[in-house]
Amino acid sequence: MNLDQALRSLTSQGLERLDAQMLLLLALGRPPHDRAWLSARGDQPLPPEAVPALATLVSRRRAGEPMAYLRGEQEFFGLSLQVDARVLVPRADTETLVGWALDLAPDLPSQARVADLGTGSGAIALALRSRQPGWHITATDASADALAVARMNAQRLGLPLRFAAGRWLEAVAGEVFDLLVSNPPYIAEGDPHLPALTHEPTSALTAGADGLDDIRTLAEQAFGALAPGGWLLLEHGHDQAAAVQALLARAGFERVDSRKDIAGIDRCTGGRRPAGR
Repeated sequence: MNLDQALRSLTSQGLERLDAQMLLLLALGRPPHDRAWLSARGDQPLPPEAVPALATLVSRRRAGEPMAYLRGEQEFFGLSLQVDARVLVPRADTETLVGWALDLAPDLPSQARVADLGTGSGAIALALRSRQPGWHITATDASADALAVARMNAQRLGLPLRFAAGRWLEAVAGEVFDLLVSNPPYIAEGDPHLPALTHEPTSALTAGADGLDDIRTLAEQAFGALAPGGWLLLEHGHDQAAAVQALLARAGFERVDSRKDIAGIDRCTGGRRPAGR
């Protein structure tokens, strides 16, 4: 069997062509995005030693495991992050949150104190650090496993962060920040989409009956952890913007607003602690 035949066999099994190409490249020990190499060598035989590796990868993918876990990496805001089952796969929607935070830079101190709460793979904190090297960024998480992944990414990318273990602002109790950002769990328990996410850590996905338990906690805690004029930015579900706006307004935030993701969906909501309070 040559490589073209192997690829046709995979697609005939119901795999999307892009997935099939990536899996074949991974089994061959090639970069998973090197599709041009694969196309140019379609008549070459599939090495016997690649056959069991390919079968294992196909089985994992057909079981619903994210392609990012099979690759061991995911691109986010121009950075290549190592990921595995200890952390959520960073998604393009979250780049909306990073972009909003960077847009606030002119209104923040040049050495702003920033915390990424529930950092996971470190995606948000590292993206901000790559664009704002003067910011003092703390990445927190209640999961020791997640912090290990984030530390690994920071070291590999040469983007130093400060890390703190703990649940939300308990990890940095008593400290004051100019900007707080978070992509917390926001899926309701029992949501019909959850079965498709079984390979990712449930604790990073669900937050109570309406998906807002952790956002409520952050809205309540963040005001007192921000300097006057400081900002809180939160990612949330596609239908939660109005509820999150109400939570922030009730907590005392001003200039409460939401931002849309690349699909035109309100994906992030934020607010500012009044300068005089």
